[in-house]
Amino acid sequence: MPPGPRVGEVFRDCAECPEMVVLPSGRFEMGDLNGDGDGDEKPVRTVRITQPFALGKYEVTQGEWKAVTGSNPSHFNECGDRCPVERVSWGDVQVFIRKLNEKTRKHYRLPSEAEWEYACRAGGRHKWCGSDSADAVARYDWWKSGAYGTHAVGGKRANGWGLHDMSGNVWEWVQDCYEEGYNKGQPEDGRAHDPTTNCARRVGRGGGWSGGTRDTRSAIRGGGTPGDRLNCL
Repeated sequence: MPPGPRVGEVFRDCAECPEMVVLPSGRFEMGDLNGDGDGDEKPVRTVRITQPFALGKYEVTQGEWKAVTGSNPSHFNECGDRCPVERVSWGDVQVFIRKLNEKTRKHYRLPSEAEWEYACRAGGRHKWCGSDSADAVARYDWWKSGAYGTHAVGGKRANGWGLHDMSGNVWEWVQDCYEEGYNKGQPEDGRAHDPTTNCARRVGRGGGWSGGTRDTRSAIRGGGTPGDRLNCL
């Protein structure tokens, strides 16, 4: 068999599949590196990502969701196929992944929370995903800009590993069960903290268009029920 994509390569498994970037293994500090975060971002901990993995270059778009599932649940559906899908629950995402795997015969999954923040930071310690300026990389503060709702993906600068919109636009589900802090037995090797399939809350990362700069930081995290469907998530 031919070798798969190498670290740094961008690939797509089908015409309507998400565009993926292969990220390297490595070690990083996770959590409130700037000392101005919430209690659930602490204590700062060192995590080792043991294997390279691939993550979407952009948030999953409405066009990609429709191609895989045949429907579009988005509140902002007039935004178009290049806008991120929203109003999808954690459970809806699991169905999307299952159908994507059936379509491609690959092994897509949600990233762990540690993998998400590792990808966001891209080897750096920026306050937002790829910059110390929120304006450079994030869609946020709609009440100041007057731009209510989502925006087409890729409109802001990518981070150091070529990933867009990890800060702002829409919150992003990860695999983990939500805990109030990083001292609850979370793995140190980058795996998801998923001790039960029935955890009351799952983790969302990155913030969305409706929040302020503080709510789109690299370390920001939130917990939602697996059935939550919001127009910023």
